[in-house]
Amino acid sequence: MFETAEIGLKTSKAEYKARVPELRQALQEAQQELRGADFPVIVVFGGVDGAGKGETVKLFHEWLDPRWLSTRAYAEPSQEERERPEYWRYWRDLPPRGRIGFFLSSWYSRPLLDRAYGRIDVPELDERLERVSAFESALAADGALILKFWMHLSKQGQKKRLKALEKDPLQRWRVTDTDWRHWRLYDAFVAAAERTVMKTSTGRAPWQIVEGADPRYRGLTVATAVLTAIRERLAAPPPAPRTVAPAPAPPGLPTVLSTLDMGRATGAGEFKGELARLQGRLNRLHREALERRVSTLVVMEGWDAAGKGGAIRRCVAALDARHCEVIPFAAPTDEERSHHYLWRFWRHLGRAGRVTFFDRSWYGRVLVERVEGFATEAEWRRAYREIVDFEEQLVEHGTALVKVWLHITPEEQLARFRAREETPWKRWKLTEEDWRNRERWPQYEQAVNDLVAHTSTSLAPWTLVEGNDKNFGRLKVLATLCDRLEQVLEGRGR
Repeated sequence: MFETAEIGLKTSKAEYKARVPELRQALQEAQQELRGADFPVIVVFGGVDGAGKGETVKLFHEWLDPRWLSTRAYAEPSQEERERPEYWRYWRDLPPRGRIGFFLSSWYSRPLLDRAYGRIDVPELDERLERVSAFESALAADGALILKFWMHLSKQGQKKRLKALEKDPLQRWRVTDTDWRHWRLYDAFVAAAERTVMKTSTGRAPWQIVEGADPRYRGLTVATAVLTAIRERLAAPPPAPRTVAPAPAPPGLPTVLSTLDMGRATGAGEFKGELARLQGRLNRLHREALERRVSTLVVMEGWDAAGKGGAIRRCVAALDARHCEVIPFAAPTDEERSHHYLWRFWRHLGRAGRVTFFDRSWYGRVLVERVEGFATEAEWRRAYREIVDFEEQLVEHGTALVKVWLHITPEEQLARFRAREETPWKRWKLTEEDWRNRERWPQYEQAVNDLVAHTSTSLAPWTLVEGNDKNFGRLKVLATLCDRLEQVLEGRGR
């Protein structure tokens, strides 16, 4: 595959000098127009060491307004990064809509190097590449323009380039023992790279192979490709108007919620003793998890007034306040809307040993956004797959993931709404939106049924909590959290 790229392509100084002014101006104009567009540009560079990836990115920073650019290069994960799933640092660094982000040593580096060094076999490489493709597919489906350039050098060309850098007193710092070790693994690296390019070059995120020996040629080639792609996207017809509307009422079929026994209750005397026992158990498990650096993420979903806040408070009371956090999610901010909908949840993942409660979560895409018509059918249906992939990454990293739906009946909700109206210090909790949501109860119940069917997996199951009786609901949430945390700790060899 790469042999065809090594054909000595060059650009003369005269041609380079003649083309740069016009190209630079066109790029600047495209960048300014892009700032008002509804998509980000993600430029990924791969290739052998010494092929000019960094120098090419430097050109863009010289030619364009750097205030609207970002460049990220990744070495070995820091301690903070190791405490989260691998893709946390990539999601965190994604550019917002209207900007250009350059990525060096990106999500391709670790799979490639692990295969070149023989740490993984071909099937495992393919498995990792499937995750890469899923990541890029999610971004592209959300509108991102993804451009990927493989900067190629022959083995001899790479050696020549590294030696030339070593001879330059101002550049020799760039050549390390690792670069030469990679050069000695050139054949294995290229074999892994060829498979990587073949497996991940898709219609929405294709690879372009660029001869990297001549700096003028590679600079003009990449810059022209970036300009052309941005211009084409900007000139494309605007998407058809979003024909979204509130979800229609579903047929009166049974749902997973309709099968729950809503008469389950716990007496006051029993509740007091069981609460103390479960909180003590949670405290012991939390201290063990903290010592062993096991993160816990509790996703709390449910009807308005179902008791999420009360259940969270009973859990938090058993935890070390220095190592737990409750994050409420409402409508996204302007900054959050400028990114993929999962971005704001990735960025709030807690560090090792911490317990984080998400009061509402990424399930808003398949609940409120689906029912109220804020997302198209294609968007919320696609979200099931994206959510399952996200949760798989959390669990595979070792996170104790707990997903709870607190259920109450419409009659119980109405009674609690009335009680809030009559209680001064609770009145603020009741909004017009709460009353509006009641009108679409059947649509929300169907949405809950579907999300359980599509996202309750063996790795990340849902727990449905009968919450008409607050005491029973709080105890079940506590017991669920304890059971899951204990399961994860045992799975890691207590």
